[in-house]
Amino acid sequence: MMIFVDTNVFTRLFVKDDAEQHEQAKALFLRAQEGMAELITGYPVFFELAWVLSYTYKVANSEILDRLESILSFRGLRVTDRDLIIDAIYLARTKNSSFADSYIAVSLQHLRAEEVATFNTKHFSKLGVRLHPLRGKN
Repeated sequence: MMIFVDTNVFTRLFVKDDAEQHEQAKALFLRAQEGMAELITGYPVFFELAWVLSYTYKVANSEILDRLESILSFRGLRVTDRDLIIDAIYLARTKNSSFADSYIAVSLQHLRAEEVATFNTKHFSKLGVRLHPLRGKN
């Protein structure tokens, strides 16, 4: 049986603010390591986890990226969009950017999009992304 792992399971694993849930999360990942569970997670979980760690728990960006990267090495856990996530973490580290903005930037490359339409020009400019000029009503 395939089990999708939600954000709050990773949160309890990393933050340890609920001892019982931390132990349950740890046990799930240990079962997967031993081949007794087949786990999967995806990019929405990475976005949400980065946001929760930053805004709720005030974790520094570099530590958030460390946590996201560690998920990629969990044995018995499959990650959808793995290559995009790896590229986004790398870009976020090298440009001191958020995971979310970096994921969008690398998605442009993977999708062969030429520009991004955004009002967040400050953050995307430092990522080397070409910005689409948004204009008012004609």
